[in-house]
Amino acid sequence: MSNNKRVLTGITTSGTPHLGNLVGAIRPAITSSGDQSTSSFLFLADYHSLIKSQDPNLTHGSSFEIAAAWLACGLEPEVVTFYRQSDIPEIMELAWILSCITAKGLMNRAHAYKAALAHNSEQGISDLDKGIFMGLFNYPVLMAADILAFNADVVPVGNDQKQHIEMTRDIAARFNHLYGAVFNLPEALISESTGVLPGIDGQKMSKSYNNTIPIFLEEKALLKMVRKIKTNSLEPGVPKDPTNCNVFKLFKAFASETETKDLESRYYEGIAWGEAKNVLFELLNAELIELRKNYNEIIGDRKKLEETLVHGAGKARETASVVLKDVRHAVGIKSFTS
Repeated sequence: MSNNKRVLTGITTSGTPHLGNLVGAIRPAITSSGDQSTSSFLFLADYHSLIKSQDPNLTHGSSFEIAAAWLACGLEPEVVTFYRQSDIPEIMELAWILSCITAKGLMNRAHAYKAALAHNSEQGISDLDKGIFMGLFNYPVLMAADILAFNADVVPVGNDQKQHIEMTRDIAARFNHLYGAVFNLPEALISESTGVLPGIDGQKMSKSYNNTIPIFLEEKALLKMVRKIKTNSLEPGVPKDPTNCNVFKLFKAFASETETKDLESRYYEGIAWGEAKNVLFELLNAELIELRKNYNEIIGDRKKLEETLVHGAGKARETASVVLKDVRHAVGIKSFTS
C-alpha cells in the first residue's frame, strides 16, 4: 500500500446528499477506488459542516445520511479507508501546526472569504468582516490538514474547489521549506466531463442555494422536483439550444454518449420542455432506484454503519499517526530523549 498513489475525497456533512454530490464526489471516488494502483481515503468532513450549521441535530443527522449514501452508492469499506473527520484527532492537531506557518495574506485570497466580504460590501455594511467567523477564514487550513495528514497524492475536486488544492500545495511547500521535506505536494484531479452540476434554479447545485435534487427521493417526489427545473419560455416545435439548458446538463451527467446525442437531436427538433423533463426523470429514476433500495436498508441498521466508520477510523489513524510523528519531530515537538 505504501507504494500506491493515495487519493483523498471528502464531502461536507451539511444537508441531505444530492445529485451534485453523487456526480462530483461520490461516483468518481467509488470508480477511483477500484484502481489497484491507488489507495483511496474517503471521509465525512463533519467539522467543516460547523461553518455553515449551528444546528447539532442537522450536523449529526446529515453525517448519518451521507455515510449511508456513500455505502448505498457502492462504496466497499473493506477496499478503501472510509472514516469520519472527527474520529481522527491528528487532523485537528495538524491544522494548528499548519496555521502557525500559513500567511494571513494567503487566507485573504480565499474565494469563500472574498465572497463574504463582497456580500457585506454590496449590502452597504461598513465593517466588511461583520458576520464572518474564523472557521470560514481558516477553512483552507483545515482542508490542507485533511489532505496532508495522509500525504495524499491526488484530490478529486470540482473546478470551484481547485483553489483549495493550490493553497494546500502552498502551505505544504512552506512547511517543507522551513522544516525539510515532510509533505507531498498534492495534485487536483478535475473531471472536465462532469463540471458543476446545475440545481433546479440553474445555479450550481448546492445546499447553500436550496436548489438540490436529493439522491434518494421516492419516485413521485423525484418527478415533482424534476418538474421544477428552470427552463426558458420557448414553445414546443421551436429549436432549442441544449448547451444552455439545465435539463440537458443534468441528463448528460447520467446518460450514455448515445442517449446524450439522441436527446440533443430532439432539442434541435424542438422538443417540448415537459417531454424533456419526462426523459430526464425516466433516466434518473432508472439510475437511482437500486441506490434508493440500498439506502433504505443501510439506514435501518445504525449499529452496523457505526462499526464500519469506527473500523475505517482505525485504518486512517494508522496512516495519519505516522505523518504526524514526522511533523512533530520536524517542528521540535518531541521527547527530550529522542
